[in-house]
Amino acid sequence: MFQRSVNVPNVCGAITGLGVILAIVVGIVDAPKSRSEEAQNRYGANIKIIPQNWSDDERLAYYFTSQGSAALHYGIFLNVERADSTELLRSDASMSSYGFVTQPADPVYNPDGLPIGIAKTSIARGRYKGQWAGLTCAACHNGEIQYRGAKIRITGGNNGALDMLAFLAALDDALQATVQAPEKFDRLAARLGRQNGAERDELRREVLTDAESVHVYRTRTALTPSVVGPGRVDALALIHNQVMATQLGLPENWRPSLAPVKYSFTWNLPQSAWAQWSGVLPDPVLRNGGESIGVFVRSDFQSQTPAQGLFDSTIDFPGQIRIEELLRKLAPPQWPEDLLGQIDRTKAAAGKELFVENCSACHSTWPHRWSEPRREGRRFIENAIVSQSVVGTDPTQFGNPQFNMNPGFRPGALGQFLPPERAGATLATADELFSIIRTQFFPRKLDELHLSPEERLSAHGFGPFYPDPVETPPALPAFKANPAEGMWANAPYLHNGSVPNLYELLSPAAQRSKRFFIGREFDPVHVGFDTSNRGGAFEFDTRLLGNSNAGHSFENGTGPGIIGRLLSDKERWELIEYLKSIPEVPAQATPFGGPPNPVRAWLDPTFYHVRNPGTFNGAPK
Repeated sequence: MFQRSVNVPNVCGAITGLGVILAIVVGIVDAPKSRSEEAQNRYGANIKIIPQNWSDDERLAYYFTSQGSAALHYGIFLNVERADSTELLRSDASMSSYGFVTQPADPVYNPDGLPIGIAKTSIARGRYKGQWAGLTCAACHNGEIQYRGAKIRITGGNNGALDMLAFLAALDDALQATVQAPEKFDRLAARLGRQNGAERDELRREVLTDAESVHVYRTRTALTPSVVGPGRVDALALIHNQVMATQLGLPENWRPSLAPVKYSFTWNLPQSAWAQWSGVLPDPVLRNGGESIGVFVRSDFQSQTPAQGLFDSTIDFPGQIRIEELLRKLAPPQWPEDLLGQIDRTKAAAGKELFVENCSACHSTWPHRWSEPRREGRRFIENAIVSQSVVGTDPTQFGNPQFNMNPGFRPGALGQFLPPERAGATLATADELFSIIRTQFFPRKLDELHLSPEERLSAHGFGPFYPDPVETPPALPAFKANPAEGMWANAPYLHNGSVPNLYELLSPAAQRSKRFFIGREFDPVHVGFDTSNRGGAFEFDTRLLGNSNAGHSFENGTGPGIIGRLLSDKERWELIEYLKSIPEVPAQATPFGGPPNPVRAWLDPTFYHVRNPGTFNGAPK
């Protein structure tokens, strides 16, 4: 079944997989600060857009292109009230309170004035026929920081203010209240013009169905032992629980959500050999498909055969392909000196030398280190995959089923696709079951698009399909060292967001704050969040499970968690000034597939894995 959001126009011309070109925006970078009042109104008042090699249309397409998420019926989302008042849950004030970035209505991309990252998914036929509201990657992976009244939009950055679990709780409360309070249901029916007879009865059925699915997500799928707070979710646990428990119809496959990680930035992601915080997935089909399943894509993994409905889904691969194509040209953001202060170039030059000495073995900068050629001669940025036992940061993530090779889950209807030697197995590993999703479900949905071989290859990012276990090693308890450009805009730091600013990240772990407040207000001195207790800020407690701020420590000595020598106070400020200064060129996108004369990572004696042979022997071919 083919579907895409009708809210977002087909700006790509005829959809032909990743071969599409954005006809109205190719080659156009951000307009200068003098762009028209009309363009300013597309974002709202007092918004600073940093040039990142996208036009306004490309940015809006990213905000509102559906990935197939279908959390609840679209009309219900637009009109349901908050549980505690008659205010609409989707009002700007309400959505902003949960950390969503609000966005003015746009007649082409966003006619209903949705916040960034909420999109309409329209299904033309089949069991899921209808219009749905759901999440897109832009909800989490598009940032906005505030400083002295200015709002600075970080395209593709992490939304450190978005409290996803708090929003889901509010959505659950709103739907439950609508079910239980006749006056709330009556007002909903009146807003939708469905007040009589069969239409009213059908609306009640829809509300009950939506309320049940959201309640299960809140109380089982995303259940946590403590309040996670903004900017983080345990993405791996959510994906596992959605697929293996909810959509397989086997609640006994549930696992607790214990390891929240922060939303990462997305520039240079399609160009990188690895995605996510650990060396797990090189294939964008798997990365984006899994992410969308984790946030309310509806799929049937319970029917016995495809003829009976097995693998029916709302997943929107055309939308995901379109987003990935956009991200391939996204540039990292340059520090806005007019708003956040001038960069001390002398300190930055000294900091660059310190970066080369202490950081560059793992974290690359332009022009980066590149893999050996893969399919179609494409290369990818290689950054270090550093064992948790070396970097010493919070290890809780590696308790997720994706890193456990023991059989522990009932296969349900997917058991029929296990290999012959495993036929009839009562328990399967998480990897075996997700392999079935990779090799049965995803290919079937891509087949429906009738992509050419070249387009199919591009959809998979010119890497191993699904992936090939011979070419790609299994998931390792290790963390990927991200490229450093734009890192200034990526607070809080470490994979779980447990360090509030760059100054503390460059300090001995024992000297870091154990409790601090985070909000949207930016600290341009320490480079990160203002940690003062301002109204609406959330207190982060590093003593809780999954919240450790240990590791990645600069101190004298050796051992787990110590990655560099003790830096003097002067050296920390110099390094910070350098990190503020990169990228040095505005709107400079990294070429997808590699530059003409690449630095070859595995021949570079300064690369972490070349310096430390045997630390990672499974680089994708």
